[in-house]
Amino acid sequence: MRGAAGLWALFGAVAAGSAALVLARPAAQRLSDLHIYYGAAEHVGAGRPLYEYVAANGGPFTYPPFAMVLLRPLTVLPEGALQVLWLALSVAAVAAIAASVRGAFGGGRVAVAAVACAVLVSAPAQSNLRFGQMSFFVVLLALVDAVGLTPPRWRGLLVGVAAAIKLTPLLFVVYFLLAGRPRDAARAVAAFAACALVGAAVLPADSWAYWTGTVLQTSRVGNLAWMGNQSLHGMLLRAGVDPGTLPVIWATLVAVIAGTALWRARTLARGFTVPPAGDRDRPAEPVRAAVLVGCATVVASPVSWPHHQVWTVLAAMLLVATHGVTQRVAGGVLLVVMTVSLGAVLGDVSTYPGVQFLLENARALGVAAVCLAGCGGVAAAAARVRSRRRAGLRVAVVGAALLACFAVLPLPAGADPTFKAYTLDDAANPRYFFASRAWSGAAPAPAAAVRFGVAREKTKMRVNGVVADAVTRLEYRSAPGGSARVIPLLAVVAPGPREFSFRSANLTHGRLTAYAADGRELAAFTDLTTPTP
Repeated sequence: MRGAAGLWALFGAVAAGSAALVLARPAAQRLSDLHIYYGAAEHVGAGRPLYEYVAANGGPFTYPPFAMVLLRPLTVLPEGALQVLWLALSVAAVAAIAASVRGAFGGGRVAVAAVACAVLVSAPAQSNLRFGQMSFFVVLLALVDAVGLTPPRWRGLLVGVAAAIKLTPLLFVVYFLLAGRPRDAARAVAAFAACALVGAAVLPADSWAYWTGTVLQTSRVGNLAWMGNQSLHGMLLRAGVDPGTLPVIWATLVAVIAGTALWRARTLARGFTVPPAGDRDRPAEPVRAAVLVGCATVVASPVSWPHHQVWTVLAAMLLVATHGVTQRVAGGVLLVVMTVSLGAVLGDVSTYPGVQFLLENARALGVAAVCLAGCGGVAAAAARVRSRRRAGLRVAVVGAALLACFAVLPLPAGADPTFKAYTLDDAANPRYFFASRAWSGAAPAPAAAVRFGVAREKTKMRVNGVVADAVTRLEYRSAPGGSARVIPLLAVVAPGPREFSFRSANLTHGRLTAYAADGRELAAFTDLTTPTP
């Protein structure tokens, strides 16, 4: 009892501290996604089209129309009061999520409090609080329904409502069918359709626009190749996969990984009857199955920002709670991955671009591993069958070997996860043109073909400088044998030498080459970590 009280006190302290930090941010950056919801609701209230709204920070409204039906009443509150209320509801949702998975932790109060604390300090939870996101509520609705905490005759309805707010919970309908819960699946589909009809009745034009086109415009949410998008789709974009083959590769990976998670969830659910609502003696398997399906939604979505990844944190906690050193260590590692940014923390020791790529995409790889290997329940059941255990061991060894090879081999330039060459539009930012600005008055150009400076940041290195008049082309390769990236040569200050600026994940294996108009190589630099004189 004392242990639970102490953990809940810690939970309250973390919640209060997190909320204070969020509210202390500048007004323009405070709960920016909630600001989008609020502004879009006012936009619609003024009779303007929902999906034409763009907030001052450039963010559009991306959810289905039913989500706006739920959000519009919130505009009766001043935005400042709504921010405080939203933070309080978000923290309460974390506690409710922890209570919903208690069956997998023996139902003890200490375990529930520990799960709540672990979720709250994780990166997905902090991202939800910082941006004022609604992911906590979507996860809670789907989780309560899938675990079976709702009365039997109502099960499936909350999944349908969650899917009407954010489409990815529709994957739970497939799970219900595989798990032998066809009535739950039917109720989920009916609830989803009813909510969509409510949205169409309240916002007919916006509903038509959404379901006939906007729903497929995933690029509206921002740059999908950005590091924060820890989906398989985002990782493939950062890996430089050819755009022509990307859809096929992505769809194949999603089918295999999400399909495996659904099948494992079915295996967990088969043979266990979901108990009546309120039954405290609940088996762990329905919880593990629901969390696996939740992880599959993260994998299947083309966009998985940090606030979408609450499911992965729950999977990590389930692994920590299972029997077996391997599972517990894996869960601990996954918890670390979901709490800190390995790309930022370990960037200084990642001597290969491949290592940096793994660190930058650790959350996408982690959720894929959970889907393929399970979160404890299936692994424990399979341990009773020796042939399966040996097969799993072989797969694990082969997978580890492949990851090891991938980690030590440099990636080609096209797979550099942070590469970007800057243009004239970026020249006003001193972070990009920090060194060449000091040389901009040094006309004519330096005697050497290329002169550059270097700046180290947490997850990337920046290089910029000037070139001589004889240089007509500048190329960068992040690894031997990789394809070349052309670096623009910019007349930022006239008269004066042309300038350049680019960033890369790691310069250890990079090569910067300058060419003349006739194709002659004028200069080459392989030690880009040291600036020129």
